Amino acid sequence: MRLQLLLSAFVATAVVSVALAQPAAPQMRTFMNSKEIMGLIEKAKADRKDNAPLVAEPILSLAPYRAQLEYRPGTSPAAVHEKDAELMVVLEGTGNIVTGGKLVEEKRNNANNLGGSSITGGNSQAVAKGDMLIVPANVPHQVIPTGGAPIVLMTLHVAFPPQNWPPAN
Repeated sequence: MRLQLLLSAFVATAVVSVALAQPAAPQMRTFMNSKEIMGLIEKAKADRKDNAPLVAEPILSLAPYRAQLEYRPGTSPAAVHEKDAELMVVLEGTGNIVTGGKLVEEKRNNANNLGGSSITGGNSQAVAKGDMLIVPANVPHQVIPTGGAPIVLMTLHVAFPPQNWPPAN
């Protein structure tokens, strides 16, 4: 009886240990209303540290996709996403989004992304609330707020090229 109890305790401990060691699956969220999104803007303002030019907050998540709110009170470094296209929707504010050209002071941020202080030779597109654009993979881009106020974007990275594209139908 004692051995059985001891064995049961050991198995239970092992099961709990394995369960706790498993990485948690990303939380799935497929809807957020406008009031919640406006609350995220306030959260981003509160989360901003040391005059950071960018604060990101998650909006929606459905693996492998993640829509995020980007609160941008200042000019962030330029970026190149080598394996993702990036959809941008302006939620608030105005700005210029520079695309193309070449990164200045290019450096590798991680395995899939490059960064730079700015872009030389790019095309600048003025944007305002409601505007949207998509930046193809491997294209330098930089968001520059204008009008004396932050620009707030919804961004979504999409693997490029997508698998099984174009669809067979």
